[in-house]
Amino acid sequence: MSDLIVLDFDGTGTADEVLTRLRSMQKEHLIDLEDACVVVHADTGKVQIKQALNLTKAGAASGLSAGMLIGALAGLLVLNPLAGMVVGGLSGAGFGALSGRMADYGINDDFIKNLGETIPKGSSALFILVRSSTPDKVLPEIEAYGPRVLRTSLSTEQENKLRAALQARAQAA
Repeated sequence: MSDLIVLDFDGTGTADEVLTRLRSMQKEHLIDLEDACVVVHADTGKVQIKQALNLTKAGAASGLSAGMLIGALAGLLVLNPLAGMVVGGLSGAGFGALSGRMADYGINDDFIKNLGETIPKGSSALFILVRSSTPDKVLPEIEAYGPRVLRTSLSTEQENKLRAALQARAQAA
């Protein structure tokens, strides 16, 4: 089961920096992210949501490949596999994009919007869904950015440990 963690940062670009750092740690197998989202509350009051995974694009890509394969096989029946591949690819990409756009994967969009509107102007928040991690190596990398824990799905004991670990650097400075 994955754990949801929402961190708030000063500055509108900080959450993006932390997500980039988490992705590099994911390549090192220190953390396994299932989903991530950055919310920026600009000084103007506008709330911008940046999803880490574009489901429309992913659906179109998978639909394209499946459609091309099915179209080529159907095209063999009428002795024109190239035309079948083109028609199948186009229709597969369209249906894949539509299904990707309608899918809701990972963190609930309404939850992101509602919580994103509560963060202060001029700040950003990072929503991460973590499958697994190595906290003793991940937390020191994140604490340098001065995050505040907004919400988690962790147990009360685990959440208190996370808050204490992230606030240790703030108190030392």
